[in-house]
Amino acid sequence: MRIRQSRRPRGPRRPSRHFGPGPGAAVPVHGGHRDPRTSRGRRSTAAVAGALALAAGSALAGCGGSDDGNGGRGPVSLTWYVYNESSGSFAKAAADCSAASDGRYTIGINVLPNDSDGQRQQLVRRLAAEDSSMDILTLDVTWTAEFAEAGWAVPFPAAEARRVTDGMLPVAVETGTWEDQLYAVPLNTNAQLLWYRKDLVPNPPRTWDDMLAEARRLAEAGKPHYVEVQGAQYEGYTVLFNSLVASAGGQILNDEGTEVVLGPPAEKAVEAIRALAHSPAADPSWSNQKEDDNRLAFETGSAAFQLNYPFIYPSARQNNPELADKIGWTQWPTLVPGQPSHTTIGGYNLAIGAYSPHKAQAAAAIECMTSRENQIRTAIDGGLPPTIEDLYTDQEFIDGGYPFAPAIYEALRNASVRPQTPAYQSVSLQIAHTLSPPSSASLGRLDSLREAIADALESKGLVP
Repeated sequence: MRIRQSRRPRGPRRPSRHFGPGPGAAVPVHGGHRDPRTSRGRRSTAAVAGALALAAGSALAGCGGSDDGNGGRGPVSLTWYVYNESSGSFAKAAADCSAASDGRYTIGINVLPNDSDGQRQQLVRRLAAEDSSMDILTLDVTWTAEFAEAGWAVPFPAAEARRVTDGMLPVAVETGTWEDQLYAVPLNTNAQLLWYRKDLVPNPPRTWDDMLAEARRLAEAGKPHYVEVQGAQYEGYTVLFNSLVASAGGQILNDEGTEVVLGPPAEKAVEAIRALAHSPAADPSWSNQKEDDNRLAFETGSAAFQLNYPFIYPSARQNNPELADKIGWTQWPTLVPGQPSHTTIGGYNLAIGAYSPHKAQAAAAIECMTSRENQIRTAIDGGLPPTIEDLYTDQEFIDGGYPFAPAIYEALRNASVRPQTPAYQSVSLQIAHTLSPPSSASLGRLDSLREAIADALESKGLVP
């Protein structure tokens, strides 16, 4: 099975320019037209100059060399905007790459919120203000189109793009690409699995209905039985819906990202959410749960299943070793018996800020931080899946602390993508809002959702 590739829209579509609001204000991200000659246009002077700077500085892209790029005044101080990865692997990568730069740069970390929505909001506000400290940006895989169109991220020259992504999973590279240009280098990828208690579930379920039936059996026996999954009104709930729609054989938007195509597969997805919400499998706090809440609930021993990312495994090893020995994993449950599931690909990519005065050094740092050694450490210590493809068949890597690598690789080969459109944030907010809480999801709400997404694509409404 080949990895499902996203297709990027073509043609003259452009979102409006972005504005820098004060704290608490709404951020208008779409609507109207932007003069491409303005400073924030996608092909703005800043972006073009940045591309030229990268091309001229491509020789700096390794981790060695003696030119500090700072007029002989010592190492350039780069700021990396990234969330606080709990294992410390990101901080270690920054320190190691600083040391390996031979005095050209040092990397300091500006900590972003842990949730995706909070991360984006902080980045957007700083970039809208043309903050020159934004050297290295950590972008969720869904933000590439928006940041590229806004002129906030600098494209990599073609030759450099090929070099820094050589050997990476095509689907991961695709998430950092917009209109055939690489704007962000994959730092890690991600895909959910169905994690389960081997002592409670001897034969893991393959379908959504089988999972709920098994949870009901455990509940009737008075055993741990909850299915922990993201249900709060945020991006994680959108991911759940997208995975269900894709696993039912559908998609949210057409391949060009221009029209809503929610059909019978979306109806199956809504029915699956309702079935879980009204079954013994539903955790009482499901409507408020995010990924880390699911992890914590599973570690306490109240759940039999968890639909989550592989970061939960090293966490369980550290926090509850006895439970960790009982954890099994398999593919995300499908809605169509006999057909593979299509869990939504996740992950983060590293981009160069358009207003950074140190673009060449930022490019060098990005290449270093996405190296094989750093990806292995991030995978083993933090659970985050690597983007380097041959690691998934590297027995030393698998035996060294990533035993579920083959399962993650299978999930990635069948992965679905979220709608790739500059209006993605608006689309996601409409999904999470309209179908929340899970217990109220219904076919009737699907009609409202179709209208809401269509409005988002036509640039109606604001992103808070």
